[in-house]
Amino acid sequence: MKKNKKTNSDNELMSWRDAAKLNIRALKLWWRRMPQLMTSYLVLFVWDALTPYVGIYLSALVIDELAGARDPHRLFFLVALTLISAAVISLVSAILRKWANTYEAGLWYKFNNIFSEKLLSMDYVDRDKTETAALLSTIRQNINGGGWGLIRVPSNILSLVSSVLTLFGGVALTVTLFTSKVPDGAGALTSLGNPLFALLIAAVMIAITVISPMLSNKAGSYWAKNADVHREGNRFFEFFGFLGFRPEYAMDVRMYRFDKVCEKYNTKKDGVFSSHGIFAHYARGPIGLYRAASSAVSVIFTGVVYAFVCLKAWAGAFGLGAVTQYVSSVTRLSGSVDGIISTLGDMRNNAPFLELTLRFLDIPNNMYQGSLTVEKRRDRKYEVEFRDVSFRYPGSENYALRHVNMKFEIGRRLAVVGENGSGKTTFIKLLCRLYDPTEGEILLNGIDIRKYRYDEYMAIFSVVFQDFRLFALPLGENVAARADYDESLARDCLEKAGFGERLRELPDGLGTYLYKDYDKDGVSVSGGEAQKIAIARALYKDAPFIILDEPTAALDPMAEAEIYSKFNDIAGDKTAIYISHRLSSCKFCDEIAVFCEGAVIQQGSHEALLSVEGGKYRELWLAQAQYYAE
Repeated sequence: MKKNKKTNSDNELMSWRDAAKLNIRALKLWWRRMPQLMTSYLVLFVWDALTPYVGIYLSALVIDELAGARDPHRLFFLVALTLISAAVISLVSAILRKWANTYEAGLWYKFNNIFSEKLLSMDYVDRDKTETAALLSTIRQNINGGGWGLIRVPSNILSLVSSVLTLFGGVALTVTLFTSKVPDGAGALTSLGNPLFALLIAAVMIAITVISPMLSNKAGSYWAKNADVHREGNRFFEFFGFLGFRPEYAMDVRMYRFDKVCEKYNTKKDGVFSSHGIFAHYARGPIGLYRAASSAVSVIFTGVVYAFVCLKAWAGAFGLGAVTQYVSSVTRLSGSVDGIISTLGDMRNNAPFLELTLRFLDIPNNMYQGSLTVEKRRDRKYEVEFRDVSFRYPGSENYALRHVNMKFEIGRRLAVVGENGSGKTTFIKLLCRLYDPTEGEILLNGIDIRKYRYDEYMAIFSVVFQDFRLFALPLGENVAARADYDESLARDCLEKAGFGERLRELPDGLGTYLYKDYDKDGVSVSGGEAQKIAIARALYKDAPFIILDEPTAALDPMAEAEIYSKFNDIAGDKTAIYISHRLSSCKFCDEIAVFCEGAVIQQGSHEALLSVEGGKYRELWLAQAQYYAE
């Protein structure tokens, strides 16, 4: 905890000017994304800010009439007008609130969509960076921990608008409090009508009104200044507090009693949110004092208002009804000033979190997208060539690939083998243009792939990544990667991938949900079954190139043999690239490329490479074969 105090006590708030720029930009972003919500909010807040003064004004007239002439006809008219206006205001308020709530229901999804779209549209090289993942994690922790960042902007901006409008309404009904004259026969109270005295009282009220939210904002600034501590504590709480609910950890938690580790983090007294933690320390100290002072100042303001209004009424400056009007109006006027200052302070406190969010959304796309159309060939005659390609990951001085030269023969099967870290996965990332080469070029039908439209070039590849993911959606949608799909084609792809027998056992066939996230009758699939579904998904796309990254890693030997025996049928007329650690799979391929330390050191058929004494492929083959031989 001492470490936390040391690393976070010197954080500074952003300047008002910079905070204003960030909030305005964030508001524009929301307005573009959800104009209907922002419009409905604005109308509702304007209505709610101004309509209470109608009731205040009419109530004052009713009380004045009761305290004065007591004309039954006028009283009936005023009461009826008050009730009718209240009913109309309530009805319109309900309609406007329903309008706003309709769009507000999608606020969280639209908010997440902003980040999802950015992640999908940014260059994969940036998406894959540790820095990007860390920045996004920080943004989400800020949201989950204190509601900071972009999600806070709509309510802040509209609260500010509402407070300003409430201020104008309050001024309109309060100005006569200070201008009304006190009769000359009021004795010592006559001084209450002196303009200088009224100005002094107004200044005192304004000062007290301003001081209260400033103290409150000062208390809130401790949360903003120590947001990184809060974020760290929230991260620990989110992990250790809910570890028992995460099924992927359930067996290890039970077998090794990791609940004891959780207990250590969840019950320690000096944790961020614990009784001896940093926020408890602040709550007992400056935060508590500032909050208490803010409340005390608010009470003082109420006392000043009541004293001034009642004394002027006692002196005969106005009647009983005006007392109700002035007390209510001044109280709302004070609340509006309080709201303006509190909201401005909160917007300033929120500005550093907005800066993080906008920094993420501003990550530029530097990868050239290209403009050439990829020719859609029925004969699938696509030829890809690596020409002296070298690559190193951003921020690294070491090359992951060096001087790779390779040409894919159309319709052939290529196996890519090598030890871990030899460059196999990097090779596939470059082929699919998830990254661009550092040096050299990759050609498609003789043209640099960077000149083709990015989306069209990616469309010619179907890939089963080693760390693929299935979704908690119906099986057919997982295979087709879309809601509307060809059911017969999906079944055929599942059959080819070896999932046919399991498909016939599923209660709803292709409509069966995978997992139980969204359907209590959803089914769980084994690792091998999941891999077959992923292969079927690659087949459904029917791209000219099919890339299988360790496609049998989770399969038992029998299922592996089944996939291998059907490999030619599965690939069809596609050009197939097959990454594997199991060299037995290479016998089914036309050609094998052996990677070592980022370079292709051998290339040829299984028989040819196996015959090379001292060759890397033979070394790897014999190292694996010994586990299957007597």
